[in-house]
Amino acid sequence: MKQITSMLSFILITGFMFSGCKKEEVVIPNASVVNSFVWNGMHDYYLWIAEVPTLSNPNYAKASNLNAFLNTYSDQKKLFNSLLYRPDTIDKWSFIVDDSKTIDDWISGISKTMGFDFMLGRIGTSDNLFGFVRYIYKGSPADKAGMKRGDIFVKVNDTQLTVGNYQTLLFDTPTYTLSFANITDHKVVPNTRTVTMTAIELQENPILMDTVFTFNNQKIGYLVYNGFNSDFDLQLNDVIKKFKDANIGQMVLDLRYNGGGSVQTSVYLASMLFGTDQSKLFAKAQYNTVVEKMIVDQDGVQALNDNFTRTINSTSTTQEASINTLNLQKIYIIVSDNTASASELLINGLRPYMDVKVVGINTTGKYVGSITVTDDVVTSNKWAMQPIVVKYANSRGETDFINGLTPDITAEEDIANLLPFGDPNETLLKVVLDAIQGNVVTSQTLKSAQMGLRKVADSQSFKRHAKDMYINPDKIKGLKK
Repeated sequence: MKQITSMLSFILITGFMFSGCKKEEVVIPNASVVNSFVWNGMHDYYLWIAEVPTLSNPNYAKASNLNAFLNTYSDQKKLFNSLLYRPDTIDKWSFIVDDSKTIDDWISGISKTMGFDFMLGRIGTSDNLFGFVRYIYKGSPADKAGMKRGDIFVKVNDTQLTVGNYQTLLFDTPTYTLSFANITDHKVVPNTRTVTMTAIELQENPILMDTVFTFNNQKIGYLVYNGFNSDFDLQLNDVIKKFKDANIGQMVLDLRYNGGGSVQTSVYLASMLFGTDQSKLFAKAQYNTVVEKMIVDQDGVQALNDNFTRTINSTSTTQEASINTLNLQKIYIIVSDNTASASELLINGLRPYMDVKVVGINTTGKYVGSITVTDDVVTSNKWAMQPIVVKYANSRGETDFINGLTPDITAEEDIANLLPFGDPNETLLKVVLDAIQGNVVTSQTLKSAQMGLRKVADSQSFKRHAKDMYINPDKIKGLKK
């Protein structure tokens, strides 16, 4: 009995000792508000969630594991970039900012600018660069200074532009003086002209030019359209009415500098050009499998479709209006490697229904769209993301044109001989007019080629969001989860 009692005492004492030595569970602190916001937005909506192992990792369904991962990042932009799918080749478009106003201004076409779009080139192996003005924003400092398309500039604040200094001189200086030049005997020769400008905040009107002119006994509508900005949908509709009232016989849509914008505006313009039969499919959306299932379960498979439409919907900046339509069977569209996203959506969506003659060089190759994600829970968090969430196909299922849309007629803009828009001798418009007459388009002799001029960069390359396409966030943020 004494042995049993001793044994029980030993067991109890030993048990207390071991229980007292039991290892305490490590408590993982909650991730920061911004890191959690980044994760939740990407995990819920990102198009390529299945291709990003981190986003699809089942271990992160447990809060402690997820917090441990998120706490390894003190830089929110690095966290965001780590969640992108092949950012160098596939998702080159998603981005994040620390102030949502940046995205609001981009969508509205508002920026602090001198107000001119340009391209930079050089001759041979020289480090010296020359700027070629491609167009001027209406009402901008450049406009008021008398600058125009085709102007050539060589210096900023009396310093020659080079491959090493152009970014600082042209993009980091709020006030500067440009010095200009002429092309003489295929050489860039400085002249005495200068202008001094200070950047201001302004909203660019994407309707750069609209006119009706007569050529070869035909009335031709010509529209230079530089961005799918929904703030100008009603003005765009008025331009189409002007063409309709003029009873145009041909339409030329110039999208050579149009990097895209609103998907909804692309639907509107397609309806203005082709027709308003709401039973016809313009474009079909594809989301990640979870989002797509929620959309179909909640609203039916037709909710993935963007059909042609009869009406421009009212918004905070736009009143409801009936769409004016040209009911065209054929259209000429001028493009370049700056033509992207919503512009490509328009072309791809119209091709099954119309004879779309594309003139220029291969477009960018962007068939995916984004939404703006802001923090709806912690209102003090001003960060915002613009992740890719959707890709589009036309009514024939055509999409994934990663190398861009191939033109029907190949032609290049002569950057060393930029004539005014609408001039019948302007390089790309002349090709269109030759095609309208039924002439065989022959290879062109470009002044830029004769000079050996090579493109280095353009101003759109430094607009982070210049080639993005976006949808209304309510399309998927309001889904019942």
